[in-house]
Amino acid sequence: MTLPKWYEMPLAGTILEPGNTIKIKTGSWRTFKPIIDQEKCTRCRICWVYCPEGSILELEKPYVTSKGKKFNITYEINYDYCKGCGICATECPVKAITLVREEV
Repeated sequence: MTLPKWYEMPLAGTILEPGNTIKIKTGSWRTFKPIIDQEKCTRCRICWVYCPEGSILELEKPYVTSKGKKFNITYEINYDYCKGCGICATECPVKAITLVREEV
């Protein structure tokens, strides 16, 4: 796939093919990587709602904390598309998401 040069783009960057971002894995852009602590996570969905890339996945994957609290869903990050913006970590009310420097 060849991407157009900036001067070949239509005015205002018109999207010619909706949904085409799924073809471009942008995860290599990040400097920091968010990590979800499943023990702290309350499954409030705030990270999922605020993620601008839709990189936080809500999975029907049961999880039981070390204290015995049961959840029917688990949140995981799709690192192929996460750009490491940190919005999820900033918005998490229980600070269950931390940013760590990406290792190459």
